[in-house]
Amino acid sequence: MSPELLCKIKQLEIHTRRLAASTMMGARRSARKGTGLEFDQIREYQVGDDVRFIDWKSSARMNKLLIKEYIEERSRNIVIALDISRSGDFSSQEDLKKEMMAQIASVLAFVGHYGRDFVSLILFSSEIEYEVSAGSSMKHIQRIIEKAFTYQARSSQTDIPHLFKHIIRRHAKNSLVCVISDFIDTGFEKSLAIAAQKTELIAIRCLDKHEQFLPPVGMIMIQDPETGLTQLVDTRNVKVKQLIEHRVKDQNALFKRYRVDYFDVHPSKPFIAGLIKFFRRRMQY
Repeated sequence: MSPELLCKIKQLEIHTRRLAASTMMGARRSARKGTGLEFDQIREYQVGDDVRFIDWKSSARMNKLLIKEYIEERSRNIVIALDISRSGDFSSQEDLKKEMMAQIASVLAFVGHYGRDFVSLILFSSEIEYEVSAGSSMKHIQRIIEKAFTYQARSSQTDIPHLFKHIIRRHAKNSLVCVISDFIDTGFEKSLAIAAQKTELIAIRCLDKHEQFLPPVGMIMIQDPETGLTQLVDTRNVKVKQLIEHRVKDQNALFKRYRVDYFDVHPSKPFIAGLIKFFRRRMQY
C-alpha cells in the first residue's frame, strides 16, 4: 500500500476508535440474560424466574425474594461481504464509490475487533473473488483492510444472488453478514429471502447522489461501467426519474419484508458516527 493510503487507514482507525470508545463500553455482551460469567444486577423475583438464582442472603436482609441476574458474554462471527464490481469506479465526489465502500468495511472490521468479535471478509463481483477467514487479532484486521483497499477484481459485473447462495452454503450458522454494495442488480429477492432466514443479514447501501437522482439537464450519454454499454438518456423524462427513485424504494420494501436491517451511506456526507451507532444498536454492544 502507498504511504498515502496507509495514512488514510491510520486516520480512519483513530477516528473509529475514538467514536467507538464513546459509544461502546467494554466487550460485546448479549442482550439475553443468562448464566454467563459477568454479574449484572440483583432485582426482585418475578414469576417464571429460575429459583436457582435466588439470592437468599439478600432476600432475608430485604425481607423479599431477590434474584441474581447475569449478562452472557459471547463473541460473534461478523462476515463483511464487499462488492468490488466495476460500478464502484463511479463517483461525482472526490472519493470513488469503491474507496468509500472499502472505508465502510474498514470501520466494521475495527468495530468488530474492539468488540472482541471474529471478523471475516468476502470480496465479490459476479463471483466470489477472495475470502479472508475469521480472526480477531489486529494483524488479521489489517489484512482484511489491505485486501478491501487494494484487491483488483477479475470480473466487472455484480451477481448478488450468487453471493447470497454462497453465504447460505458457507456462513449460515452463528454469523452476522454485512453486505456492502450499491445493490445495483436485479433478481436477488428469492436468494435474499432464504439468506435472511438462514443467517442474520445487514445491507449497507452506498449510492452516489446521481444514482438516486438525475438532474434534468437534457439528453446525455450514459455508460454502464460493468458492461461497457452506452445509452442516450433524456434526464427530463419522468419515467427515467421514476425508474431510479423506485429502485431504491422497492429495495427498501424488500429489506423490510424479510426483516433485513439496512443503512445508507452517501459519499457526500460523513458516515462513520452514524454507522457505528447503527452497528452498535444492531450488535447490542
